[in-house]
Amino acid sequence: MGALKLLVVGGVAAGASFAARARRLDESAEITLIERGPDVSFANCGLPYHIGGEIPARDVLAVQTSSSLKDQLNLNVFTQCEAIDIDHAGKKLQVKDLVSGRTEWLRYDKLMLSPGASPVRPPLPGIDDPRIFTLRNLQDMDRIIAAANTGMRAVIIGAGFIGLEMAEQLQRRGMKVQLVELMPQVIPPLDAPMAALLDSELRRNGVEVFLGDGIRAFRPGDSHVGCELNSGAVLDADLVILSIGVKPDSDLAKRAGLELGARGHIVVDAFQRTSDPNIYAAGDVVETQDRVVPGRTTVPMGGPANRQGRVAADHIFLGDKARPYPGSIGTGIVRAFDVVAGITGWSEKRLRALQYPFASVTVNDSHHASYYPGAKPMTLKIVWDARTGRLLGAQATGFEGIDKRLDVLSTAIAAEMTIEDLCHLELAYAPPFGSAKDIINLAGFAACNRRDGLVKHTETLPTDPAVQIVDVRGKPLAEAYPAPATVLNIPFATLRANLGKLDKNRPVVTLCAFGKMSYFAARVLAQNGFEVSSYSGGLKANVDPRTPAKLPTA
Repeated sequence: MGALKLLVVGGVAAGASFAARARRLDESAEITLIERGPDVSFANCGLPYHIGGEIPARDVLAVQTSSSLKDQLNLNVFTQCEAIDIDHAGKKLQVKDLVSGRTEWLRYDKLMLSPGASPVRPPLPGIDDPRIFTLRNLQDMDRIIAAANTGMRAVIIGAGFIGLEMAEQLQRRGMKVQLVELMPQVIPPLDAPMAALLDSELRRNGVEVFLGDGIRAFRPGDSHVGCELNSGAVLDADLVILSIGVKPDSDLAKRAGLELGARGHIVVDAFQRTSDPNIYAAGDVVETQDRVVPGRTTVPMGGPANRQGRVAADHIFLGDKARPYPGSIGTGIVRAFDVVAGITGWSEKRLRALQYPFASVTVNDSHHASYYPGAKPMTLKIVWDARTGRLLGAQATGFEGIDKRLDVLSTAIAAEMTIEDLCHLELAYAPPFGSAKDIINLAGFAACNRRDGLVKHTETLPTDPAVQIVDVRGKPLAEAYPAPATVLNIPFATLRANLGKLDKNRPVVTLCAFGKMSYFAARVLAQNGFEVSSYSGGLKANVDPRTPAKLPTA
């Protein structure tokens, strides 16, 4: 038997990872990588940061080139070539040279499909105007930079991860940026309260945000593009960035009759095999098992793509020794100026839509010991299976240390840890780095308190006048940061002496800044015969912590 012939369609994350791993496992294999664009193995996640100038050198984004892949891995790389057809029986792939127009059939023993996903361009009036861009590759990046060099007004359609990155980076260039999002919040995967600080930060830095309003049409003019929104508002732009999602590039797989999922992604098994056992697929084009809740999922991110490519190569060359892809969790993080937010696993809104039995808590604390200089506030929300206590998801927002907490909690989800396990995680602690009781431990404590019936939580402040809302913060803080509701201020230190001010026949909601003192107060009241709930997360979960205080007057 001769050398194994591998063909790889798509040379960015999954395809390049597959080819590199295959070469390390078999020096004799004949590996050919086919890429539709002019570049291979480039850092597409870094594109917005070169547009804004944070990554000053363009060439660092080209992680590998055709020649370096040949020199280092002995790969045959064909750029500007498109795979157009698959012959299953003959195990051949038809490839078209996009420069010359010539086509040829290439034989394979195993075929890897990793063409990725394309930005969505809805069929709206005026969508083909050359000043309307999407961002997928280096050439898109170059075109956006050229347009930004001559324009001052940018409209970004879609406030997801890429949309926020582009808003930040174009504002860094000195442009007037307007951000439009159909949903009523930025970063729609987050639960709404967890996105509030990002929204505040965008506006604080001069980005104009339009929420709950989508794009209806584009009106190209000589000097600008008019962006007509569903509300009727028209935003004038020198350049427009479409960032409203991606769709899998699965046309080749569809023509070849491979099994596709409901949204057009290629269905693969745990070793990345498609419905044809000689064809593998990986990256943004596939759907895989969800690692959190039973079912299938799609996670168009570089991390899963790279790992899936490795799994496929291992299965081809290691056989029974290969470890299956365990499924995707979905971990993402974004920065907008000074604020960072991210998510891992499932959110409350997704679990609620699925009618999955869950519970949640929100806690606030500093990213390291509060007494050590530079402590920054952060908010953490966790959701767990109400029946078993198993962690299902987490979200965090703040200024520092968000990535650290998300990484720990993603690992906890992968290990199928419970809220009880979070209480006892032993995390790195010294005052400059963390706290003796890290915010993750605090979330575990709060979750167990809720599970054990020690406290009832409410996510919203009630408007029912029959409910007594008690602010247990000290009077100066309560006056400096007034609660957004009619409340009775009884500082916690005086609560036991003032129980007579409350009516035991009416329910009580306690609140404070971070949620801790309101929990303490709720325990006191519950043990004194009151029906009481604690406002989850405290007021800091819903107020920008940098908002200047209105200091009380004498």
